[in-house]
Amino acid sequence: MAYKEPSFQDRAALSAQAKQKALEKLKAKPPIDPAVAEARAAARAAKEVADAKRRADKLAAAEQAKLDKVARAEAALAEAAAAVERAQLTEAEKKAARDARYAARKKGKR
Repeated sequence: MAYKEPSFQDRAALSAQAKQKALEKLKAKPPIDPAVAEARAAARAAKEVADAKRRADKLAAAEQAKLDKVARAEAALAEAAAAVERAQLTEAEKKAARDARYAARKKGKR
């Protein structure tokens, strides 16, 4: 007996049977309990809110880190400027500052 290629009608019938079988299988599935569906929706909504809060916190932390970095850079720049200014004091100014510190220390001991 030789292999007989199925005709178009045979293939269409098999396809219709497969569709009918899938439809029956879908109809046989029990319906979702409304309470369970509501609980799932509430859990999903809570998760979305938590995710949004976590993203907002992460963005706020990144922004704060950026501001802290800028503040540290400005402080370092100010310190460098002060160091340059201190280095440029004349000898007389240095002596006057030393004398003022000495006088303040002496005044504090009394």
